[in-house]
Amino acid sequence: MRIVTAVEFDKRYNKLPVSIQKKAEKQEKIFRSNPFHPSLHTEKLEPKNKELWSVRIDKSYRIIFRFMEGNTVLFLTVGPHDWIYKLKF
Repeated sequence: MRIVTAVEFDKRYNKLPVSIQKKAEKQEKIFRSNPFHPSLHTEKLEPKNKELWSVRIDKSYRIIFRFMEGNTVLFLTVGPHDWIYKLKF
């Protein structure tokens, strides 16, 4: 699986606490082998036609992404759960 990151994702990721970045790296490895692994709690977001998904870094942080063509995934943004779910894409 090929993961590409949006500028928004990169900016926000670099501002995360190092402990959260380490958890994100661990979850990314799991994601690469199985994006629907139970520990990721992968879910499609509303409205469904936007084709946006989230995965769990931990109880408080999420990554928002989109499946692209072929075997590519675009990580759009990352941040605290409550903030993430208020975003309008």
